[in-house]
Amino acid sequence: MLPDCQAYFSQRRLTRILSGLGLLFASLIWILATSPAPLVLAQITPETSADLISAPLAQRPNIIVIMVDDLGWRDTSIYGSKSSRTPQIDALAARGVIFTQAYSSSSLDEPSRASLLTGKWPARLKLTQSRELNPGKILEPSLPQSALSHISMITPTSRTQLPGDELTAAEILQTAGYATAFMGEWNLGENASQPEHQGFSHVVRSSPLTSQPQLAGQHTDDLLTQQAINWMETNSREPFFLNLWYQSVGAPFEAPPADIQQARTSADPSQDPQHAPVMAAMIAALDQRVGLIVAALERLKLTERTIIVFTSDNGGNMTDTIEGDLLTSNRPLRGGKGSMYEGGSRVPLIVVWPGVATPARSCDDVVSAVDLLPTLVDMASGTIPPGHHIDGVNLKPALTGATDFDRGAIFHHYPHYNPTTGTTPAISVRSENMKLIRFFGGHVTQTDRIEVYDLQNDPGERINLARSRRDEIVRMTNLIQNFLKETSALVPQKNPNFERPQQGWATGADAEVEDGELVLKRSGDRPILFETYDVPHVNRQLRLRLPLKTSSRMEGRVMWSTSSEQSFTQNRQVKFAVTQKGEWETHEITLPVQDLLTGIRIEFGKGNSDLSLGWIRAELIDGNLVKEWQFGEVESE
Repeated sequence: MLPDCQAYFSQRRLTRILSGLGLLFASLIWILATSPAPLVLAQITPETSADLISAPLAQRPNIIVIMVDDLGWRDTSIYGSKSSRTPQIDALAARGVIFTQAYSSSSLDEPSRASLLTGKWPARLKLTQSRELNPGKILEPSLPQSALSHISMITPTSRTQLPGDELTAAEILQTAGYATAFMGEWNLGENASQPEHQGFSHVVRSSPLTSQPQLAGQHTDDLLTQQAINWMETNSREPFFLNLWYQSVGAPFEAPPADIQQARTSADPSQDPQHAPVMAAMIAALDQRVGLIVAALERLKLTERTIIVFTSDNGGNMTDTIEGDLLTSNRPLRGGKGSMYEGGSRVPLIVVWPGVATPARSCDDVVSAVDLLPTLVDMASGTIPPGHHIDGVNLKPALTGATDFDRGAIFHHYPHYNPTTGTTPAISVRSENMKLIRFFGGHVTQTDRIEVYDLQNDPGERINLARSRRDEIVRMTNLIQNFLKETSALVPQKNPNFERPQQGWATGADAEVEDGELVLKRSGDRPILFETYDVPHVNRQLRLRLPLKTSSRMEGRVMWSTSSEQSFTQNRQVKFAVTQKGEWETHEITLPVQDLLTGIRIEFGKGNSDLSLGWIRAELIDGNLVKEWQFGEVESE
């Protein structure tokens, strides 16, 4: 079936080309016969001859890219959400290709968006951090010489804006004759980095819209939707390229009370881990806006010649809460926005390309947002300048159902600390169904920590295969090394000022590994102190999980220090009790951290027996693992 379709479309293209050439030569003969003066023909070069046979401007498709802020991989019903009903987005998917393994180029917004526009990895752009975590104006990032003593790695700075000389998809399409527009929140810099200087001839920013008194009380995205419709009406006679970057479903987290109440009555926590009514109402409003855009295209009779790309800038937000609920859940994927795990960068991607992309087809090919620029240029019959480097590949084979499509490995380079999510400097590569994450200086010895996952059998990244798949470690480490070298990426370095506690944790007790478990030996009946400064860099609630074994009951407490209060004090403590004698007992202790965490102290109270410890895991309240200390051979869960 597929080869016949390809032959059909090839025949259609050939017919259009021959027809166009016939009209061209007929016009030239008429001009030569009627012109009173000699006609001088322009020199035909390979570039101009390619333009002559490309699709006539009037026949080129319109292109709309709808970018949603923080929309998770399964936040719409077409991707499996039961709490969010998205009939308009579902209807859009029925007309296009639904990618099940699409990735943003970063798990944070600005790097991801810059990558989409340029077709380059954030590592190559040296724009790898969000502006919120990277304040100021940095045009040329660098690697400092030192860092604070409790931080194991020196991390580079990141650009805070897209370089003005970077070539964007909008500039290429503008050169190809397209009307171009950007609407939404830019966040990629000022001056030469503004959208007006990056190929967009018409710009509507979110902030000025809502500051107009006559528009007070209206949602920014409702105003953007109407502006987009108005602009499409004005430009309906020429091909247009519209980038519509919605503020939803990012902050502020708000929706009409009636919509929230309706979502509240339909939420069922027992059936779906997504049960935040405010988020469900925000997604419902987003769905309605998408429906308005599609309806406008139908009214303007542009449906069959308009391509629509619907995606998100990163994974769902699993750090913020509202009304006591996490905003969303990316399950079965692990982690969320800002994470190196799948939930941080796997995103929805729906592409509608009438007459080319196979409708209502689910595509399991691994693709990245970096691939959108070459795809958009091909859609528009545009040309990437010779010698201009891009990292993305054209997704047309995947869109038409080619069985041999393979875009190659995808990378996620994040050489920074993120106190919001607890993410530490890392880089990941996905090659085929295997994924390797390399945490720079992830061990207390400042050596790198490696995690390996088989995503086909373990999409939730629960089973680390680093010990058993040495072959994959070698193969994918080589991919990473080549990537870092080829992109000239900035890489974290060991901090010479790092003050490393003994084995990561310090204790006044005698400590020995016996029979695969760490044994803390008492001196009399005194308490045992066990503390570390090698902690996850988080500033929010943290849960510790640790298995203990002792032959007597005892009480204990956990204290923590922060960047503003460096000492361990009793006003920051959580108590726990050991009740099982001679058996492993796993404890879960939630720490209400509110400032940047710098240290943890566990005090095992008075007792008359030694204490065995297997491991300690530090998790965010959504279950996302941010740190693990393995003391012996007791396997962690």
